[in-house]
Amino acid sequence: MNTWQENQLQALQATQSEQKLFQTILVLAKELGFDHCAYGLRLPFPLATPKTVMFNNYPAAWQAQYQANDYVAIDPTVHHAMHSTLPILWTDELFSPVQDLWEEARLFGLCYGWAQSVRDFNGTVGMLTLSRSNEPITETELDAKKFKMDWLTQTAHLSISKCLTPKLMPEADAKLSNREIAVLRWTADGKTSGEISCILNIAERTVNFHINNAVTKLNAANKTSAAVKAAMLGFL
Repeated sequence: MNTWQENQLQALQATQSEQKLFQTILVLAKELGFDHCAYGLRLPFPLATPKTVMFNNYPAAWQAQYQANDYVAIDPTVHHAMHSTLPILWTDELFSPVQDLWEEARLFGLCYGWAQSVRDFNGTVGMLTLSRSNEPITETELDAKKFKMDWLTQTAHLSISKCLTPKLMPEADAKLSNREIAVLRWTADGKTSGEISCILNIAERTVNFHINNAVTKLNAANKTSAAVKAAMLGFL
């Protein structure tokens, strides 16, 4: 590990709160030549409306406008992040389907940007965006800074998700027994408690006991929700 990595890693590891972590990431982003930095974390639950947490130093008026217009639902960089972990540059072509968003962003000085996402085994997605008002991001600059930008993306996600996940998604650390996993696996396959009792050669009330324990541990509404959560979190 080179000196630059060691210094930045030490700075991030020494920080405990997510807000202070972001401020450290922002300093590193500015060292790389960017005025603005944004980090978004999207949790896998609830499925219909996944919980999202965002940190950025964008102008307050733009943050309010972005939220009021629900631009996150149509932002092409967010859409890209949900389908690919490859980095992407802001371009006229990328934003052509959402001209209003693009024109308004540029009015606030958000003209040139780069974004990359990271996906965890549990379905959590993080995206780091670096942007500035002046100077396009050239291929020469990307070649020179690619390693550091990629490293910052990975490290930012690791640091902030490690800080936030226990608070926002404590079920990710649930300790399920082998029997609880077994009954949830069969539940996910559509088997009833009676059918599972025959498959595992245990009493139906025992199956329900394990299912209820799993529902509690996973903070789920019912056994279907518990099976979905367990599958998405990698327990099955």
